[in-house]
Amino acid sequence: MKALRLLPLLAIMLIVSSCSTVRVASDYDQTVNFNEYKTYAFYKPGIDKAEISDLDKKRILRAIETEMAAKGFTKSENPTVLVSIFAKANKRVDVYQNNNFGFGRFGYGGFYGPFYGGGAFYGNTVSERTEGVLYIDLLDVSKKQLVWQGKGTASLYSGNIEKREARIQEIVKEIMTVYPPAIASNDSELNREKI
Repeated sequence: MKALRLLPLLAIMLIVSSCSTVRVASDYDQTVNFNEYKTYAFYKPGIDKAEISDLDKKRILRAIETEMAAKGFTKSENPTVLVSIFAKANKRVDVYQNNNFGFGRFGYGGFYGPFYGGGAFYGNTVSERTEGVLYIDLLDVSKKQLVWQGKGTASLYSGNIEKREARIQEIVKEIMTVYPPAIASNDSELNREKI
């Protein structure tokens, strides 16, 4: 009985936890040997075009620097790859339909007497949130072309600065988990979708 009463709470917890995930996709040039790239620099013209606040740009670039260092890259005046970003934000509205859920008048209420209608979960729940999309591009300097692109889609925090900073770091880290691409094995792609 108590378990049935907790179902609406569990549904809300599921919705909240799904907001914290980062959906990642990537695409890359299959002819490139990514082990040859060891140095990088930021591609200022591309970063300047990103339509986000300068503060968020700084947060993203700091997070990228951390992840590039973790991958063995060194920032250089003579890089083998340039890193660029593109970001956009969208409003996302989710509507959850909750019709005829529970143990109310549609079957079990008469048996449980005083719980008639209790625990029923009717109507719709509407959730609105800002969802950001961040692209991280790696451009081969010698070939002057895009060789890898990672994309992360996730809900954003707008109020608390510390949470926003942590969220941006999480998004960048998740995007960079699919770099370098595992070209030789389909299993190592971890079923990530392509852009």
